[in-house]
Amino acid sequence: MPYVNKPRPYKKEYEQYDGTPAVKKKRAARNKARAMLEREGVVHKGDGKDVDHKTPLSKGGKTVRSNLKAKPASANRSYARNSDHSVK
Repeated sequence: MPYVNKPRPYKKEYEQYDGTPAVKKKRAARNKARAMLEREGVVHKGDGKDVDHKTPLSKGGKTVRSNLKAKPASANRSYARNSDHSVK
């Protein structure tokens, strides 16, 4: 564990990763996809489901209704990943 006996540098993490334009763009796409399916009543807050892109964003998929489906979180997060966390 890297932060044993010292505080975690949240501000530094945000500045170096979470606050970068590329990460903000990906987060906005995920939020848009979830909002689309929430409006249709497919998913609800706290239901344990993830919104899955059939063709991943990392593989050129788009955030359009025909590319989205709801899956249990355990199933959606179980894809094999590359070292950069993209889907293999």
